[in-house]
Amino acid sequence: MKIAVISAILENPKQTQGGFNEIVAGFRGIVKGRMGIPFEKEGIAVVSITVTADMDEINNFTGKLGKLDGVTVKATVSKNEYEL
Repeated sequence: MKIAVISAILENPKQTQGGFNEIVAGFRGIVKGRMGIPFEKEGIAVVSITVTADMDEINNFTGKLGKLDGVTVKATVSKNEYEL
């Protein structure tokens, strides 16, 4: 298993957060923590999600999030494998 931090910027959170939250809920088995910071004046939100999973599942998760209009996603993945 890998440990990864998935960073997402929601350009229009009021329109995108419903779909975003639905996808995150679908991967709740691998999500270990989540932090969101609203930038109300700028009209964006920044979300950081920590996950533990194999690379296929991490890529599947980030791919689904990245397909949402107005959402930019990047993942930082541990170099090492862990027994979790």
